[in-house]
Amino acid sequence: MPTTTPQPRGAGRTIAVIFGAIAGFVAVGLLIAGGVVLWANHKKDDDGYLSTSSERFSTSANAIATDNLHVKIDAPGWIISQDHYGKVRLKVKPRTDKPVFVGIAPTRAVSAYLGRTAHETVTDLSYQPFRVSYSYEAGDRRPALPDDQRFWAASAQGTGRQTVTWDVRRGDWSIIVMNADGSAGVDAGVSAGARLSFLAPVGWSAVGGGAVLLVFAGGLMYAGLRTRRTAPIAVGEPQPAPA
Repeated sequence: MPTTTPQPRGAGRTIAVIFGAIAGFVAVGLLIAGGVVLWANHKKDDDGYLSTSSERFSTSANAIATDNLHVKIDAPGWIISQDHYGKVRLKVKPRTDKPVFVGIAPTRAVSAYLGRTAHETVTDLSYQPFRVSYSYEAGDRRPALPDDQRFWAASAQGTGRQTVTWDVRRGDWSIIVMNADGSAGVDAGVSAGARLSFLAPVGWSAVGGGAVLLVFAGGLMYAGLRTRRTAPIAVGEPQPAPA
């Protein structure tokens, strides 16, 4: 009766299994990441923004400013343009009877404006649960009226809730919240949102790339693990005698 014998796995097949396993892990990571991005993309509000809840920011000083926000994203042009990364929306509602001011400007201009003014700089910020840490900068000068300055990329002021939208640009930027008259004692609820048009392309690219890589990984694993067999040998039949 013919039988077959398995051939031992060679080095090439072992390498195929190893690389197939690595590719499989990467593929699963891409699929998970793409799924998370697409899930986030569907959490946008009616205006297309992903937003935080309104949280309290307060200080006894004259202003609250963010640390330097460095904007530079290296990505293919079909995902984002070279200078436009989406939109930012800030909703600020004063918790006192004073009109509030909110503005976005180059970090260098904000630093010069607040140079001799007591203010707080946000050094750490997290949500769920909300937690904010500040670094206090001392000063003895009341700042000039913020709305009189001309370096703001976007700003708003007034009583009640103020909304600022800004087309995000490459560079170093800071956000500032203060009383419209420059007085000390800032207390406001702030909600931040972002509208990122590239979320869907990034998410679907990750999912598509992960699916292709998973198929490739499966092919490598199959090639490395499948059993190769030798030619059948007839058992019990007489073999020809050597010449």
